[in-house]
Amino acid sequence: MSKEETSETKEEAVEKKDAKSASKKSNKKKKISPTEALKLEISTLEEERDELKDKFVRKVAEFDNFRRRTSKERLDLIGTANRETIIALLPILDDFERAIKAANDDTSTEPISEGVMMVFNKMTGILGQKGLKAIESTGEMFNPDMHEAITEVPAPSEDMKGKIIDTLEKGYYLNEKIIRYPRVVIGK
Repeated sequence: MSKEETSETKEEAVEKKDAKSASKKSNKKKKISPTEALKLEISTLEEERDELKDKFVRKVAEFDNFRRRTSKERLDLIGTANRETIIALLPILDDFERAIKAANDDTSTEPISEGVMMVFNKMTGILGQKGLKAIESTGEMFNPDMHEAITEVPAPSEDMKGKIIDTLEKGYYLNEKIIRYPRVVIGK
């Protein structure tokens, strides 16, 4: 509750006390009949009800506006996040187009594998800046919480039993949270 609302409610309480005491004084002076006193009390209660109803309607409208505004801000944030990632990946798309053009050119002396390696390094660098990190798994002990086992093969040596022999598909962390589990082959 804000200071203004608190002060308003205090002021209203003081005014009501003053009104009650004034009505008691006037009742003593004028000798108002019980029905007139009840009518007066009903009218003050109706006014209070109307004020509370107005405040309620305003709060509901204010909350509805808040909900709409936060929903719009969330959608804008999601769109902006995707936009930044796409803009960061555009230079890699340009490099792939150059590599394709160079591969189709018969006079090119630069090996294609070198160009592809450059594009790969650039892409891993940009994705690393965005928080992406590969999960190293080959040679590690198999952990069912961290790895997805595809198959088991006989271990080439005794020390490779229960360890990951090969990684079929790399897994990745995004800001220290696993977004894809590595798919691995385990030695048995």
